[in-house]
Amino acid sequence: MKEISNFIKTIMEKDLKDGKVNEIITRFPPEPNAYLHIGHARAIITNFELAKCFNGKTNLRFDDTNPVKEDQEFVDAIVEDLKWLGYTPNNVFYGSDYFEETYEKAVLLIKKGLAFVCDLSQEEMTKYRGTLTEPGTPSPYRNRSIEENLQLFAEMRAGKYKDGEKVLRAKIDMASPNINMRDPVLYRIIHTHHHRQGDKWCIFPMYDFAHPLQDAFEGITHSLCSIEYDNHRPLYDWVVDNTECEHIPHQYEFGRLNITNTIMSKRYLKQLVDTKSVIGYDDPRMPTLVGLKRRGFTPEAIKNFILETGLSRVNSTTNSEMLEHFLREDLKLKTVRPHAILDPLKVVVTNYPEGQIEYLPCINNSENEELGTRQIAFSKYLYIEREDFLEEKPNKKWKRLSKDLEVRLMHAYFVKCNEVIKDENGNIIEIHVTYDPNTKSGSGFNERKPNGNIHFVEATTAKKATFNVFEPLILDETEETKELSFMERLNKDSWKVFEGYVESFLQDTKPFDKYQFVRNGYYQTDKDSTPEHLIFNKTCGLKSSF
Repeated sequence: MKEISNFIKTIMEKDLKDGKVNEIITRFPPEPNAYLHIGHARAIITNFELAKCFNGKTNLRFDDTNPVKEDQEFVDAIVEDLKWLGYTPNNVFYGSDYFEETYEKAVLLIKKGLAFVCDLSQEEMTKYRGTLTEPGTPSPYRNRSIEENLQLFAEMRAGKYKDGEKVLRAKIDMASPNINMRDPVLYRIIHTHHHRQGDKWCIFPMYDFAHPLQDAFEGITHSLCSIEYDNHRPLYDWVVDNTECEHIPHQYEFGRLNITNTIMSKRYLKQLVDTKSVIGYDDPRMPTLVGLKRRGFTPEAIKNFILETGLSRVNSTTNSEMLEHFLREDLKLKTVRPHAILDPLKVVVTNYPEGQIEYLPCINNSENEELGTRQIAFSKYLYIEREDFLEEKPNKKWKRLSKDLEVRLMHAYFVKCNEVIKDENGNIIEIHVTYDPNTKSGSGFNERKPNGNIHFVEATTAKKATFNVFEPLILDETEETKELSFMERLNKDSWKVFEGYVESFLQDTKPFDKYQFVRNGYYQTDKDSTPEHLIFNKTCGLKSSF
């Protein structure tokens, strides 16, 4: 794995050297309201790998302070995603477990005259907040007495008021150039069932209040987040400084990673699922971690991709084919290379004995002989890829089969096409060839050079299989597509299905087994595959155009 080198690691090194911290403690704090995607993987890998560099610790903390959108389904999925990526948190915490301590910190702010209960509606608060060029206007409730605020806040907790009727706000500076510091909301009223706390609470802390406190409670040393929280850091520091926390955490921001042809929005991904534009969050076209896992990507490929893209304070965009590159690098020496025919064309070897099948030796991976060997069947009846045959006389660059041209069938013999059989509509349904028994692979025959090498599957022992081939789910924005909505930019040809054959060698394949199908690409056995109905998902091609 690539050695980590970035500006946050440099900060950590200095903090340890200067005695600012005794150990590195980071955290990954997802909100359990959706499935994680490749963008979240950057946060996960960054937090865990940086802490690992210094023998530090990383906590998993569920930011479950907004009960309206959260669900146990997402909690379970996030736990599984971390496990799949190979990370074990030092501790698993829930933001809701700190509700009592968080409430007490809010009471402390009220007692210090730094928080007040406000009756303004959401619309009124927005109007009072001001603009980027104009200062805000103080709330008419800003000067309530400490006693009144304590009573009102206790009544909010007791359930006396309706949703939106009152909020608790910090008392900071309505003229601050940073709008986040203009008396931000700390607590709001939400009468709903919480997936973990049940109906115990009807007031819930805002992220900007709960998050720094949770970091402080857990002893987090370096609180890492994406760059859009840069202008939230003054509020983060204000909360920590004014709530008399024993431990003082610090926030550091890094740029977001965008990937071409990839949806990086939880809202859009949810829209795809809700509109049934995809089969679910684990649709192999989805950039969710469960989707990438189902398609065939490996944790190692994702980690190497994230680490190779680096880390800075600037948002960046990388080509999606870079992720595929790391998948190939990870799998090229690990996978067996069987033959699979996606679009079959039947071949009859006219001079081969009827009813005879011979088995030819084959190395499972020519770059890694430790993966062993297998036997490939050969007989009078075969399947080749339809695109490997061209009836009309091809140009000199054509290195496959054609009428009166000779090719080698991989691991087998030279064959030459003599006849093309068509149906009543003129479509080719099979081709007839002759084979030269003297050209058996490994025999040392070199009297003539074939017009290329193509793979095949013996027809009578072959296993039927379904192949799912994917293209990007969404097309990148261009001059032609920039006026289109998100849903209008979906690629209608993003999932193609082929019905073909694989070697009998694959009859016992299991879900999530990975292969490099010769000349076709990297594939993984789908989770719904059975011995009676084999299903393979294409992960990526053999070569990149990147």
